[in-house]
Amino acid sequence: MDFYKREYMNEFLKNNWWKLLGIGLILYSIIAGFLIRIPELPIIRESIRNLFFHVVMWFSMMVMFGTSLFRSLRYLSTFDIKHDVYAIQSVNVGLFFGIMGIVTGMEWANFTWGTPWTNDPQLNGAAITILAYFAYLVLRRSIDEENKRARIAAVYNVFAFVMLIVFIGILPRLAQGSLHPGKGGSPMTVTNLDFTMRLVFYPAIVGWIIIGYWLTSIRVKMANIRLHLDNPE
Repeated sequence: MDFYKREYMNEFLKNNWWKLLGIGLILYSIIAGFLIRIPELPIIRESIRNLFFHVVMWFSMMVMFGTSLFRSLRYLSTFDIKHDVYAIQSVNVGLFFGIMGIVTGMEWANFTWGTPWTNDPQLNGAAITILAYFAYLVLRRSIDEENKRARIAAVYNVFAFVMLIVFIGILPRLAQGSLHPGKGGSPMTVTNLDFTMRLVFYPAIVGWIIIGYWLTSIRVKMANIRLHLDNPE
């Protein structure tokens, strides 16, 4: 009996070690994020701890949208529907991270700037990007034929990711007067963080990205089951 238990445990760990790693990194980042020493910073002060929760949502979102772009390009080169399934489910998970990023960002903004939303290039760019990907979902629902839907959605996905790069990665850095750290000439960026903060920030990014891929794999399995039920042959 013990032999079978050990075999089961070994098989479980072999198939799920990366999920356990993701959960462990997130738990570590949450606990350490509230307990570690942080540098004395003007204005934002203790709210800098939101870096471990807010900014990692954006990193995870961009990775999921990048994965969706890769799958869309793969679909356009192979016309294998499985890539389209991965593309749409990656967008769904990416939108989850994007919404969480906006919510945590609004809370941070309300504490730091006295309002949950300002006319900031980073905030406006994030909103435009999220709306662009919601439009992707609407576009898919407006087309009934499967292959046609997949082709049009894949092409749109390319343009949506370009918009993400422009509105989140380029324009906020060029704009003057942005309140976000690292934008508009602000000296603080994620590359010059305090060493102690890096020990929490980077594991948090890795942990949430792992969870993102886990959620995507679950959604892909559910989508494939629905496709099989709709087309049993």
